[in-house]
Amino acid sequence: MRKLRAIGVVLTTAVLLAGCVSQEQIAAYSDQYPGFQTVASGTAAASGQKETVWIQNAEQARQTADRVQSLVHKKVISADTAVQVALLNNRGLQASYAGLGLSAAEAWQQTMLENPVVSVGLLGLAHPEVGALRAVESIIVANILSLMTQKRRVDIADTRFRQAQATAIEDTLALAAQTRRAWIDAVSAFETVAYLNQAQAAADAASELAQKLGETGALPKAGQAREHAFFAELTGQKAEARLQARLAKERLTRLMGLWGQDVDYFVPDSLPPLPGALRNLPGIETDALRSRIDLQVARLELEAVARQYRLTEATRYVSDLELTVGIEAEREIETEYELDGSELHEEKSEKTIATPQIELEFAIPIFDSGRARMRKGEFAYLQAANRLAEKAVNIRSEARSAYTAYRSTHEIARHYRDAVLPLRKAIEEESLLTYNGMITSTFDLLADTRARINTLLMAANARKNFWVAEADLAAAIHGGGARNSASPGGPAMMADAGGGGH
Repeated sequence: MRKLRAIGVVLTTAVLLAGCVSQEQIAAYSDQYPGFQTVASGTAAASGQKETVWIQNAEQARQTADRVQSLVHKKVISADTAVQVALLNNRGLQASYAGLGLSAAEAWQQTMLENPVVSVGLLGLAHPEVGALRAVESIIVANILSLMTQKRRVDIADTRFRQAQATAIEDTLALAAQTRRAWIDAVSAFETVAYLNQAQAAADAASELAQKLGETGALPKAGQAREHAFFAELTGQKAEARLQARLAKERLTRLMGLWGQDVDYFVPDSLPPLPGALRNLPGIETDALRSRIDLQVARLELEAVARQYRLTEATRYVSDLELTVGIEAEREIETEYELDGSELHEEKSEKTIATPQIELEFAIPIFDSGRARMRKGEFAYLQAANRLAEKAVNIRSEARSAYTAYRSTHEIARHYRDAVLPLRKAIEEESLLTYNGMITSTFDLLADTRARINTLLMAANARKNFWVAEADLAAAIHGGGARNSASPGGPAMMADAGGGGH
């Protein structure tokens, strides 16, 4: 009975010292999809209402695979479709969601009381009367410091869990932004191939004409070689453009997580036209500071470090405190002698003596006073605070830069569309009229055609830069990472033949 009372004292002390952990917290941590609803809702608005899933069993994997196949197999996919497929099918994103589950499991673990340690000792004595078992010693050890700090450790784990949620949202938005850019790059690459095909047709005609004129002596060898060289250079450029298009599509395929028959999809031959009106965002810095998910991650990091610092401060002098409660039960044999007349009678009796034990064990801070741990906590807090401040400054600059690029690339692309391309078209039409009137030569007509195709390539590249800038603008507001390249890529320029007059 005394042993049971000792156990009850330890368990009661544990409950009183541990504090209260809400059942809502425990339910949130132990859920099959912990925190995922927050991730899904936080991602939907920023990604254009795209859906994401957390696959945890074979049936879900099969259903997702069927849905992905219905979206891409032998179909021309849009940018929105590519993003949706990536959010459903990318395994790296699933690994990020598994990290969210690990954080939830860690928080769940912190809500549980630390198991007491039970020690049972048997003391033997080789005695013909007492026997082999002389005493039984039972001890229960509970870490009081762990119990006293449980509430604070749960708060730290909860902060890390919320940080893991924000990180999962950031990973989702980053994948969406990367997939959209990859789709733009792939479509732009195939559009470049289409324009180079047109240019090669003109170059082929010029090369064939130069050969025939050379056979008649109307065109010198230098003029013939010039047209043949232009055709050969353009053939190499087209082969390189085709390679870049295939590689760009493979990058898109990787981000969408496709393999097998699912890679039999197509992208459009050209990018969408420019929008009629641009977004007006005078308060883009404020919007970015309010919406950027990576800034929320930095804030939660600072909060977690601050909570950890307070826990270190609370345990500065006492780093380990254990309460030991036990009982020792010892068997004793008592012998009594009674004289009955002339006979001496011996009577033996056995009894058990129970001795309660209680110990408090702690480390004396003689050598390690906790100052070093406190200093580490202070510098960790300063580090997190400065990183948060730096992040806020950088986000303001990124938002301004993205908005400037968004409006400027639209103006440049619109200039090519409204000014340069109409002029090139007019030049080509006039050149055709003068050629029909036998005023200019065939080579002059072909040169104007090549110049127009070259302008089409530059216009297409300007349009690509705008759509990339629009994707970067969304990432600058909501998060998901900025484009790696410092400046947009240049257009695929055709080789300059220098004119093939005779």
